[in-house]
Amino acid sequence: MAVGTPVADQDEVFDPVSTWVGWQRYVDSAPGDQPADDDGWTREQRLDYHSAFVVVGTPAMERVSRELRRMLLVNRRQRGTARRGLIVSGLASTGKTTILMELGRIFELADRLRHPGISDRLPVAYVSVPPAATPKMLVSEFARFLGLPVLRRMNQAQITDAVCATLGELRTQLVLVDDIHLLDTRTRSGAETSDQIKHLGERIAATFVYAGVDVHASPLLVGPRGQQLAGRFKLLRNDPLPHGTPDQQQTWLELVTDLENALRLRHHRPGTLARHAPYLHQRTGGVIGSLSHLIREAAITTITDDTERITKQLLDTIHLDIRAQEQLLTPAQRRDRAAAVRSRP
Repeated sequence: MAVGTPVADQDEVFDPVSTWVGWQRYVDSAPGDQPADDDGWTREQRLDYHSAFVVVGTPAMERVSRELRRMLLVNRRQRGTARRGLIVSGLASTGKTTILMELGRIFELADRLRHPGISDRLPVAYVSVPPAATPKMLVSEFARFLGLPVLRRMNQAQITDAVCATLGELRTQLVLVDDIHLLDTRTRSGAETSDQIKHLGERIAATFVYAGVDVHASPLLVGPRGQQLAGRFKLLRNDPLPHGTPDQQQTWLELVTDLENALRLRHHRPGTLARHAPYLHQRTGGVIGSLSHLIREAAITTITDDTERITKQLLDTIHLDIRAQEQLLTPAQRRDRAAAVRSRP
């Protein structure tokens, strides 16, 4: 299933989803179906639509959603400190952040339906771990999301108290923490920040979900602190989609078809992308982010040149991210490139 994302005014102030205003704007953009009759869209509207484009449901998203529903029920009446959580791990561009944000949006919209007309609730909080994070930096990210003032004279404990009290008052039930791989528990600051996030998990009556790049192989789960985290959290891998078995090929085909059905191009032939699904997997290595980018850039290119039709010839001309391009290299080409890098002064 593909979910359309409305387009923001280019002149409006950008508020990241790691702020309350930005998060609410993201949640409020959740969308019904796009209008079937889009012949009246202007060229700029079609460009904007394909720039934002859609979110497609993936097997990983369904798996995380299912586990999250169970975890929320497990934690619902948990009065102790050992509430359970989830970690979404995978390569870059495989859709971890998208999963985090979409599940948060779905949860918040469901909460609004259960509590209509109540404005003093914040069901979901979303933050990202800053680079080289210290405990104070991390809790300050929570304060920034909530719009709480952080004065220079405030220490870590005071900011933590304010954050925990506010999240409690707002009855926050789901805390999403992105870029968790940036925490290195082998360093002093990383270990202390890991302790801080554990402390928040004990003081806030919410289910925590982390996402990060290759968390399963990162220093986050190393040592006593890492083992304690590993004992409380389930780790769900979000790997590139394979294309070997008939079932895997069918899953990939359905994703490609969902994206193709979401196109708003006046002369595109339906079924073109579906027919080239194996080629699209080869180009992208089964990475959803690369697939979405390829189709979006192709669609925008056809609008700018007035053809409004994606062909395989056009797809061949579009360069993808470095990871996607390099996975197409032969072993010999990779060895040659590695040798060239080593020979540089």
